[in-house]
Amino acid sequence: MRGLRWRYSRLPSQMEDALCGEDSDEEEEDEKNEAAAAPVPNPENPVEPQLTEASQVLGASEIRQLSLHLPPRVTSHPWSLAFGTSRDGFSLRRLYRQMEGCSGPVLLVLRDQEGQMFGAFCSSSLRLSKGFYGTGETFLFSFSPQLKVFKWTGSNSFFVKGDWDSLMMGSGSGHFGLWLDGDLYHGTSKPCATFNNEVLARQEQFYIRELEAWVLS
Repeated sequence: MRGLRWRYSRLPSQMEDALCGEDSDEEEEDEKNEAAAAPVPNPENPVEPQLTEASQVLGASEIRQLSLHLPPRVTSHPWSLAFGTSRDGFSLRRLYRQMEGCSGPVLLVLRDQEGQMFGAFCSSSLRLSKGFYGTGETFLFSFSPQLKVFKWTGSNSFFVKGDWDSLMMGSGSGHFGLWLDGDLYHGTSKPCATFNNEVLARQEQFYIRELEAWVLS
């Protein structure tokens, strides 16, 4: 286990909420059309997700619980591990590289140094962006220990934003629902207007033990 360290060029509170991705409207319209055409699964007989390899973060129970909250259009899709810190190292740049060519939604899951599991479902792949992107399918979640899911409130469209130094999900009043630094080692979680979420970890600041990004397509 590495020693605690703080290394990031910008604090979450210094980021601007005014940035909003230019392609968000087009993405939302396309994914609304896909969602409308997708069959709705029977919640009493959920589709068991098929993973290409074992998760180092989630167990079978957590996977089944999360699958019940995924959009109907992806419930029958296999989960492919695009990035994992145990395999690919702790690097946001490497995560972006691993995401190149991926178009499907992404389930980001992590376990912190205190054993807490939480993450986010993103309606499209994680990438560098000048502004926020994504759709109302995006949500945050936490196992504390029971699963809690925080869906889009409709108050703003600050879903996901990525730059070289950080990855942000959900925003409002200078707070991010989930913020990760460029080393994928330190992060913060605060209540935000986008999802009206609770703090996902046990404390607002946390250190990552394991992180995985699964592409659902």
